[in-house]
Amino acid sequence: MAQKSPMKQFQKLFKSKKRKRPAHRVGLPPAALVFTGDKKQEEVFINLITYDEQEIYEEKIKLSQLKDHLKLQKKVFWIDVIGLHDVGILEEIGQIFGIHKLTLEDILSTFQRPKMEAFEEYIFATLKMIQCNSPEEPIVEEQVSFLMAKNILITFQEKEGDVFQFVRERLQDSKRTIRQRGTDYLLYALLDAVVDNYFTVLEHIGERIESLESQAIIEPGTETLNALYLQRREMMDLRRSVYPLREVIGAFDKYAEDKISPEVRPFIRDLYENTIQVIETMEVFRDMSSGVLDLYMNSLSNRMNNVMKVLTIISTIFIPLSFVAGVYGMNFEYMPELQWRYGYFYVLSGMGIAVIGMLFYFRFKKWL
Repeated sequence: MAQKSPMKQFQKLFKSKKRKRPAHRVGLPPAALVFTGDKKQEEVFINLITYDEQEIYEEKIKLSQLKDHLKLQKKVFWIDVIGLHDVGILEEIGQIFGIHKLTLEDILSTFQRPKMEAFEEYIFATLKMIQCNSPEEPIVEEQVSFLMAKNILITFQEKEGDVFQFVRERLQDSKRTIRQRGTDYLLYALLDAVVDNYFTVLEHIGERIESLESQAIIEPGTETLNALYLQRREMMDLRRSVYPLREVIGAFDKYAEDKISPEVRPFIRDLYENTIQVIETMEVFRDMSSGVLDLYMNSLSNRMNNVMKVLTIISTIFIPLSFVAGVYGMNFEYMPELQWRYGYFYVLSGMGIAVIGMLFYFRFKKWL
């Protein structure tokens, strides 16, 4: 069987993604805990990583084991909650750590706009984590939330599989700086992993746009047009996820100065600059997507003009031939040429000379 082209695979995968909408919340009181996303895995579990400069401990645990592990005398606790569909588990976590119900509401609302809030006991941030393994695959978007309180950092993810593997590997090396710092630096490292992955995704998008640009010139068909519209829609979705990230990162310096150590603030400012670069690159690709669509329309119009030019030339050539054929097709009795022995051949020769002359003229005018 013939394999499908990369663009056809991209269109099929993109169309298979459900266009999600938030759950109906009209009439619910403020801070009502309702999960608005899709259930992406069966079981909610917790990955616990706790470490100091000397040693590190990592284990997948259940909620009932969490309190016992918090008694360990470690410098930093990273509690990674995987799965958000079980509202009861999140309520229990909220009670253990004193999380405000409005914060829990934001965690459960997977369509929440990226934002950062500073409370008295903790700081909370939520944003979109995007993944794309190749230019032929659509972007997979997931909401991830961060809650930092003293020596505890809690992350909330919709499903297993994230962009934090490099951070986990760095934690295993006792010589790395991350093992010697607190939760604020761990929070920075995780945010930096999310932003760095944006660059990887944008590279794939750039390759995809270049491929679409070539198709728009060489083969401006229906498949290319569908892929262009899907690409534009994906860029709009990506813009809604990425653009507010600048406010989120910038808010750390503005609202969380007392919770971010002076040693970590320069890293946050560098992360802010990377975020600006991501947004600028995304805007360039967004303009390129629109430009490729214009290129497609121009290429299609040029092809149509070429077809019309050929048809017009053919019609122009046949105008004098039709005229001659029409004159000698009249049923008058006294037409002197009708009695010529070689009249038929003379007329055909004249028509042929007229065709050749017109072709030379078109060639001279560079219409052919």
